[in-house]
Amino acid sequence: MNINLKITKKQMEFINAGEDEVLFGGAAGGGKSYGQIIDALLYALKYPASKQLILRRSFAELDKSIIRSSLAVYPREIYTFNFSSHTGRFINGSIIDFGYCAASSDVYQYQSAEYDVIRFDELTHFAEWQYVYLLSRLRGASEYPRQIKSTTNPGGIGHSWVKRRFVDPAPQRTCFVSEEGLKRIFLPSFLSDNDFLCKGDPDYEKRLLALPEREKKALLFGDWNIFEGQYFTEFDPRVHVIEPFEIPRSWRKYRTVDYGLDRLACLWIAVSDDGSAYVYREFCESNLPISAAAREILARTPKDEDVYATLAPPDLFSRSQESGKSKALLFSEFGINFTKTSNDRECGWLAVKEMLCAEGRGSIRIFKTATELIRCLPALTVDKLRPTDCATEPHELTHAPDALRGFAIFHTRPSSVDGAVRRQWSRDMWEDYYAADKEGKKYLKEKYGEPN
Repeated sequence: MNINLKITKKQMEFINAGEDEVLFGGAAGGGKSYGQIIDALLYALKYPASKQLILRRSFAELDKSIIRSSLAVYPREIYTFNFSSHTGRFINGSIIDFGYCAASSDVYQYQSAEYDVIRFDELTHFAEWQYVYLLSRLRGASEYPRQIKSTTNPGGIGHSWVKRRFVDPAPQRTCFVSEEGLKRIFLPSFLSDNDFLCKGDPDYEKRLLALPEREKKALLFGDWNIFEGQYFTEFDPRVHVIEPFEIPRSWRKYRTVDYGLDRLACLWIAVSDDGSAYVYREFCESNLPISAAAREILARTPKDEDVYATLAPPDLFSRSQESGKSKALLFSEFGINFTKTSNDRECGWLAVKEMLCAEGRGSIRIFKTATELIRCLPALTVDKLRPTDCATEPHELTHAPDALRGFAIFHTRPSSVDGAVRRQWSRDMWEDYYAADKEGKKYLKEKYGEPN
């Protein structure tokens, strides 16, 4: 049978792209989702008994877009759709599963699956680890070409990693090879590419032009350097990321920590004589028990580097019901004594914003070697329920920024710690203090800071 399909030049470019990973993305209205549907149809017909998976973040999005559009396009003579299993079947044995990953753990429902092609619609709505995990589902005994083909607009929780994986490494429409040996390509999409929409709805561009500046840049111009929902719009790598230099010994130095077994983030920050802050070192690592975390932090702190205080959030000072000890006390037993900082999220994030906006006194600059902070800070998005707060998902982005937040609120609100550095003293410190005379006790407080 003959199938009459009308597609644009950019959609044809996406269909013909043979790289291992393909991203078709940019402005709204470029015909990305329709190109995905047509590509899936043509692949299914060309390769009998092939298996494909098309994903959206939620079932509601899947049902109202991809499923609805495919039912309108795919000929009923060769295609049937099962509404219970969300599976489409062709007369030649090919199938298309329509899936969703509303929760992070939903990817595990595909643990034993095999697919020839996996398609993400609105890729920036997914976390990076979900994408990487599903790469492992591309397998099978046939010799059919296997790909991941994705479409998206800028923005969403995955904006940063998608940009880093596809947009930054090479000029657009240029194939490049990843460190793993996979071929990737980014194909830009613009409203002007879609003649059908421009002719059918000539006022659509006017509606996009009426959007706020940030949303307009993302959805009309496909600007990947700014996106809807970004919390720290003030962050500019051209301003805030600098070449490393030798920190003067006279500058006051801090360590600031966010700790969990899932991720330790430690930042070293120096404050200049004029009050400007410089993130000059970072260490971020997962699956470190407290003993190993303390050892790694101390190993990265030169012995002759005088750290004025190591800041940590209040939750590390809460006692465990099992041991009766807090994480802060355990860290102190391994050589690191914490100073408690505030966990006021709203004030902390506002303090970070103020530092990013400031010039000179009160400003912040980040050495380019602090790669995780540079990657994660601009990727944080606004919490949908609390617009003054950052979203806590994807969680892997929050650790280094949380450590910075602890420093920012401490640095900008010193009165919150009673005008003096307060630390969790170790048992040895307390023994020295109780054994000391009046002058000795005064000296120990100056040396270790006021105890909690």
